[in-house]
Amino acid sequence: MIASAALMPAEGRKRRLLVATALYLVVVAVYFAATPRFRILAHTSYNHFTQLADCWLDGRLDLGHPPPHYAANNDFANYHGKWFITFPPFPAVLLLPLVWFAKSPENVRDGQFFLWLAGVGPAVLFLALEKLRRMGHSERKEWENAALALLFAFGSVYFFSAIQGSVWFAAHVVGVGIGALYLLFALDAERPALAGLMIGLGFLTRTPLLFATPLFLLEATRVALAPGEGSFLSRLDKKKLVKALVLFGLPLVACFGAAMAHNAARFGNPFEFGYEFLTVAWQGRMKRWGLFHYHFLARNMGVAFTSLPYWEPGNDRAIPFMVNYHGLALWFTTPLYLYLVWPKRVGKVAFALYVVALAVAIPGLMYQNTGWQQFGYRFSNDYAVFLFALIAVIGHRFGKLFTALAVWSVAVNTFGALTFDRNREYYFDDASQKILYQPD
Repeated sequence: MIASAALMPAEGRKRRLLVATALYLVVVAVYFAATPRFRILAHTSYNHFTQLADCWLDGRLDLGHPPPHYAANNDFANYHGKWFITFPPFPAVLLLPLVWFAKSPENVRDGQFFLWLAGVGPAVLFLALEKLRRMGHSERKEWENAALALLFAFGSVYFFSAIQGSVWFAAHVVGVGIGALYLLFALDAERPALAGLMIGLGFLTRTPLLFATPLFLLEATRVALAPGEGSFLSRLDKKKLVKALVLFGLPLVACFGAAMAHNAARFGNPFEFGYEFLTVAWQGRMKRWGLFHYHFLARNMGVAFTSLPYWEPGNDRAIPFMVNYHGLALWFTTPLYLYLVWPKRVGKVAFALYVVALAVAIPGLMYQNTGWQQFGYRFSNDYAVFLFALIAVIGHRFGKLFTALAVWSVAVNTFGALTFDRNREYYFDDASQKILYQPD
């Protein structure tokens, strides 16, 4: 009994870290079990981040050669006859030691590397949910917070995203971990410098994470505001707020500076990330409308909120339904999000979480691409940790309805994880990207 108590204390920081570690191990074990062996034992076809790391190690900013044949020229930029990787570069920074040791991008099992990282986000989300409980903003018990972390891992589109390994999904894995760490550090504005660093690294991983900045700003203002009567300015500890904002801003500015210097060295323009030089079929729409535009909003909202499986009973196929490669609606893959429409209570922290989730969602909804190809709306990974934090604080009971929706979420996303990019007979693939719904 004494040894057991020492290993798992009744409460405190040590217990939280032990539970988070256990969650990490469970999540990673399941992800490995759900991943095909070829993705674990060899490099992925779209190993852009290892290619980028190899460029740096060779003292180059471009590839130095055409894209590798196995990547099928997918999402590479050509500028003045040279080939470049345009994806935000922080995941490549993480891969630098492996590429240096392996001597070649093809010797790095990048898919396996990101599987090991995929458990970080859910584990840190648990720590953030426990922090919300300690702050008094959540009434969830420890087991409920652990359940929410596991539901995030297996009951959201993060499940299928986490086991792909290729460049687009690898960025989501790193971005989710950074987003969860940012949430942990930003709550109560407790770690300003670390929160700012996470936003900076988030910008260098998944650009929409930059729009999570309001969470820290609102939290810093809240904790700097003295209770009681009087005007807002009279109760505001301005010195405390300014100090927090400066500590938050310094690492963020440093990350911006690194990105701008990298862009200027490659393309002669600190604000050019290289997307206009991509050799992709939809380059025309990007030149006409830009990367982000209201023009794309209706299509993206249609996918995010209305896309459903095609149901075709009585057809000649053995499988009566198909999933469009544009992906399924959020409420279909994770119906737990429906609770967010009618919260039982919304305090200041919940309000801040609603604001930041919406702010991070907007760039994806205005983006020139729906996320295609995907099982569910993968851009939601950018703000899903904030949505799950909201589920923890808005006051709904974990009753029978919640359990039923949770079971559905896990079942649907398990299907997606086990079939996406493997069982193509379940998926409708239109290379033009113009067909969003079941053709007539």
